[in-house]
Amino acid sequence: MRTIDFSPLYRSVVGFDRLADLLDTAAADSAAGYPPYNIERTDENAYRVEIAVAGFRPDELDIQVKENLLTVTGRKTANDSQRTFLHRGLAERNFERRFQLADYVVVTDAELADGLLAISLKRELPEALKPRKIEIGTGQSKLIEGEKAA
Repeated sequence: MRTIDFSPLYRSVVGFDRLADLLDTAAADSAAGYPPYNIERTDENAYRVEIAVAGFRPDELDIQVKENLLTVTGRKTANDSQRTFLHRGLAERNFERRFQLADYVVVTDAELADGLLAISLKRELPEALKPRKIEIGTGQSKLIEGEKAA
């Protein structure tokens, strides 16, 4: 497997260290393949992350968002003492999956159905960042209160 060295990037740019850190994190996370997941764009500003969590109950899953990092954790409770497996093909192992979120992306909903954990996300821009229409003046000067027009 190839690893990419981002150290030349750190030496030649100023202020892009967060981007380089994101690339480092993405390269490290790509090795972990469990559990499988999908990322879907459902609207211009809406997304859905689906994670295959077959065998997990809602109380064994934890979803947290902190500083633009969505973390989904699954901790399976040990209950195999009375069971004897001839073949064990379902992983049911503990996991932690992380997703870096863009600015202003918030988690709106999470639902567990048919072995899939679906997490809905939405980009909510503050009013100050949304485009706004600027009225164009006609060039006529405004009269100061108390003056007469010439």
